[in-house]
Amino acid sequence: MSTSGTIRVFQVATGNLGTEMIGRIREHPDLELVGLHCYSPDKIGRDAGEIVGIGPIGVTATGTVAEIIAAQPDVLTFHGVFPDEELYERVLEAGIDVVTTADWITGFHRDTNHAHPSGQQVSAVLAAACARGGSTFYGTGMNPGLCQILGLVHTADVAEIENIVVTESVDVSCHHSVDTWQAVGYGRPVDDPSIPDSLHKYTAVFADAVYLMADAFDLALDEVAFSYELGACTRDVDLGWYHLPAGSLGASYIKYRGMVDGVARIETHLEWQMTPHTDPAWDIKGCYITQVTGDPNIYSRHMIFPRKGFDMSKPENFASIGMTVTGLPALNAIKSVVAAPPGIITSADLPLRAFAGRFKA
Repeated sequence: MSTSGTIRVFQVATGNLGTEMIGRIREHPDLELVGLHCYSPDKIGRDAGEIVGIGPIGVTATGTVAEIIAAQPDVLTFHGVFPDEELYERVLEAGIDVVTTADWITGFHRDTNHAHPSGQQVSAVLAAACARGGSTFYGTGMNPGLCQILGLVHTADVAEIENIVVTESVDVSCHHSVDTWQAVGYGRPVDDPSIPDSLHKYTAVFADAVYLMADAFDLALDEVAFSYELGACTRDVDLGWYHLPAGSLGASYIKYRGMVDGVARIETHLEWQMTPHTDPAWDIKGCYITQVTGDPNIYSRHMIFPRKGFDMSKPENFASIGMTVTGLPALNAIKSVVAAPPGIITSADLPLRAFAGRFKA
């Protein structure tokens, strides 16, 4: 660690999430930003603060894994849209912990749906790298991630759980990630036969979320079932940054259901709309919902509002709130991750303080 006792952080990527996290790391009392790794050649060599629009901060963006390792950070935070498992392996075996918000909660999804070039499961490759380097690997975010933790704690006063559902009910048009929405099929004709596979491939990390909760409940699942409904745009929709032709996918309702003896016990639902002009359309609540059926029944909404004086007139400002709540569960957990034993860990392995924010100094 640095002489001040803060944890030295090397960040990867400055997309929507990474851009927001540069400033958040600098404001975080536990953390010190010591480096930035970029994939775009036009960013390498520039000041990280200038790249994200906050002015110079004295950290120059680099572009090789060797430069990450040479900086000797305590932890690497990865905020790319898609994982870089080759980078993870090299950094972990160098003794640097990794905290990622990209497509990882338990590793089930990556092991099941994404073959590693070595022929091994991805989790085995990363676990071996952790063992070689004495390092720790952890994945989280808002959803999947904190959303499932909120679901778990809402059952602490329930005597007999029959079913639990955690739902993300959001308008996703503020999430300006063209790669993400192209990958899941938004904007393609709703009857395009490739859409179901795309939706599953790029949301299957939510099966991890169900397995994480099942692990915390000590509940053995027979399977995690995937199902979906598609909403077709009833007219052309131009969001400025994304175009949705009439008849294309503009909303979806996805379910990942943990099954035991044919009965759904643990569920994660994704109620997404890019536009309200779809058929069918859903009643978007703009929040995260936990519903527990049991003794007693529980219903709770996790609602997120901007801080006092926040300028909501700019779409990019509104979008930054979503990036904040996605990245802060990772940043706030770093201290606990660094203190954790080597290996791949999940939120079920961390203490309660890993899910606590920080008071303003």
